[in-house]
Amino acid sequence: MSNHPLELGGAASGKRRLKDLLLQSDNRVCADCGAPDPKWASANIGVFICLKCCGVHRSLGTHISKVLSVTLDEWSDDEIDAMVEVGGNTSANSIYEAFVPEGYAKPGPDATHEQRSKFIRAKYELQEFLKPSLRIVSLPTGKSSLQSTASRKILGGFRSNSSQNSEGMVEFIGLLKVKVIKGTNLAIRDMMSSDPYVILTLGQQTVQTTVVRSNLNPVWNQELMLSVPQRFGPLKLRVFDHDTFSSDDIMGEAEVDLQPLITSAMAFGDAGMFGDMQIGKWLKSHDNALIDDSTVNIVDGKVKQEVALKLQNVESGELYLELEWMPLDQ
Repeated sequence: MSNHPLELGGAASGKRRLKDLLLQSDNRVCADCGAPDPKWASANIGVFICLKCCGVHRSLGTHISKVLSVTLDEWSDDEIDAMVEVGGNTSANSIYEAFVPEGYAKPGPDATHEQRSKFIRAKYELQEFLKPSLRIVSLPTGKSSLQSTASRKILGGFRSNSSQNSEGMVEFIGLLKVKVIKGTNLAIRDMMSSDPYVILTLGQQTVQTTVVRSNLNPVWNQELMLSVPQRFGPLKLRVFDHDTFSSDDIMGEAEVDLQPLITSAMAFGDAGMFGDMQIGKWLKSHDNALIDDSTVNIVDGKVKQEVALKLQNVESGELYLELEWMPLDQ
């Protein structure tokens, strides 16, 4: 039986949420150097880090990085909310390491203190690897904009720089909220079951759900956020079986054509001005993974699309999503 400190004491539901976040494969290594089994976290940045990188984070000051022990410190609900909203190491790194220069060496687990310090300061303090239009500003409270909601963490950067630099408005046209609802009849990859999780990729961004243990019909109901570039391609998704002692096994994949959703949303403009109605459709065909036609609808002033997909390159499995388009001025 586990005696992990996060399972003990009060605020059990909040600590369970943090523990679920820890179970994600990307959070089992340090966000900055890749060392295994990180025991520390930056609560306001939203990353899990190792002891050696933790020392550099502390030197940045709490206005940039507020370091907490995953196992020893008490976490407030707001701090847990911030970690969950960011979504973990992959999500945070997709922002903070979006544009690492070619040939720039990210430190490894055996890096010196000087190498770690140079990289971590460049990454978080100087924000050298972000597009200028995504510059993250510190709020008067000392919390970074990453600690607000998942949409505001990105939009804050757009708004704060739009007057000096319009490049972000050209590069990105909006946000895509993806609610991974459930999977059904997924493939068996362990003895009798699987431990599935879903990875979503759009352009250079990758986000993933939590792991559901021993379940071929998992229910996630988990919302993930991606920024949409002007030249967007399909939303790619892959389902994996989590394995502790070996590489994770693929359990199928599929692609979502975002054109019907985004084209319809932009044609109608402010969805809040319209009542509930259908505004577009992605049609099932032999060359896509749709189970049924997928309609784009205005629902309560929001543009949404329910998508049911048959997983490809696997013996069985379906995945159900809900997409929501969020324009930059929302």
